[in-house]
Amino acid sequence: MARSTRVFVAAATALLAVAVAGCSDSGGKDAEENDGGTGGGGGVNTPRMEIAMVTHSAPGDTFWDIVQSGSKQAAAKDNVEFLYANSEKDDEQARLVQTFVDKKVDGIIVTLAKPEAMKSAVRAAVDAGIPVVTINSGAEYSEEYGALSHIGQEETVAGEAVGEELNERGRKKAVCVVHEQGNVGLEQRCAGVKETFSGSVENLTVDGASKPNVLSGIQAELEADGSIDSVVTLNADVAAAAVEAKGAAGSEAEVATFDLNGAVAKALESGELTFAVDQQPYLQGYLAVDELWLYKTNGNVIGGGQTVLTGPAIVTQEDAPELRKFTERGTR
Repeated sequence: MARSTRVFVAAATALLAVAVAGCSDSGGKDAEENDGGTGGGGGVNTPRMEIAMVTHSAPGDTFWDIVQSGSKQAAAKDNVEFLYANSEKDDEQARLVQTFVDKKVDGIIVTLAKPEAMKSAVRAAVDAGIPVVTINSGAEYSEEYGALSHIGQEETVAGEAVGEELNERGRKKAVCVVHEQGNVGLEQRCAGVKETFSGSVENLTVDGASKPNVLSGIQAELEADGSIDSVVTLNADVAAAAVEAKGAAGSEAEVATFDLNGAVAKALESGELTFAVDQQPYLQGYLAVDELWLYKTNGNVIGGGQTVLTGPAIVTQEDAPELRKFTERGTR
C-alpha cells in the first residue's frame, strides 16, 4: 500500500512482516474466518500449548479486538490455545497475570501501561519459568522485568512524528487528549508531540470509559479557546467523540488520532480526520504469540534486545480506501 507520508518503522519490522506472511497457513473454517478468508491449509504438528494475554484494555476498546484478532490467527496456525483477560485497574491486571502463572500456562503476553503495578506479577511469571513477551506499552521496562522482548511502537517517537506532521500542516495550537490518567504510553505520546511541534500543546485529561465525559471535556476546551486548531486523540474510539465535540463546539480545529480501526478509516476518507498514526495492533498480537511459540519450540528470541517495531506510520485520506478493506475484516 502506498504511503503518502513518512513511515517510521525499522527495516527489521518489514522483514518480520514478510516472515509472518510466509508462515501464516492455518487450517479449518475458524482460521479462515479469523484472517478474513486469506488463510490456507496446514498448520504445525507441535504439541498443544496455552498462551495467555493480559492487557490494560477498558471495556469496549476496539483497539484490543484487533490485537486479539492477530493473536487468534497465530494461535490457530501454531496449535495454541489462546487465553485473554483484561482490566483497566492495574491491581486487577496484576492479579490476572498471577492467575495464569498459577495455571502454569506455557507463555504470557502482557502490557505495561502502569509498569510499577505489573513488576512483581511479571517477575513471578519469569521466576516460575514462564516466558513473557510485553506488547504495546512500557517498552523501557520490558527487559528489566525479565521479558524476552517488547513488540510495539516507541511511543515518544510516535508522538514526535505527529508533531512534525502538525508542523507540515501549518498548525499552531494543539490539545492532546489523554483518556487514561497514569498510562505512561499516553503520556509519552503527548510528550513526543510537544518535543517536535513548533506550536503550543496542552494536555486534556478525560475519562475514556465515559463517552459523555470525553465529549463534554473536548467540547468545553474548544469553546473556551478558539485559537486551538488541532485536536490530537490517542485512541481511535476517542477520535470519533472528538469529531462530534468539534461539531458541537462549532470549531474549525482539525482532528487527528493515534491508532486505526474501521471508523477511523472511514473518517479519514471523508475528511473528518486529517491523519492517523498506525501502530499495527494486529501485528503486535500475531508476533507475540508467534514469538512465544518459536521460543518454546525452537529457542528463538526476536529483537536482539531492542523493541520489535510495528510502527508508527502516518496514514492519510489518500491511504484510506486501501486500508478500509483490511479494517472491515478486523485486521487493521
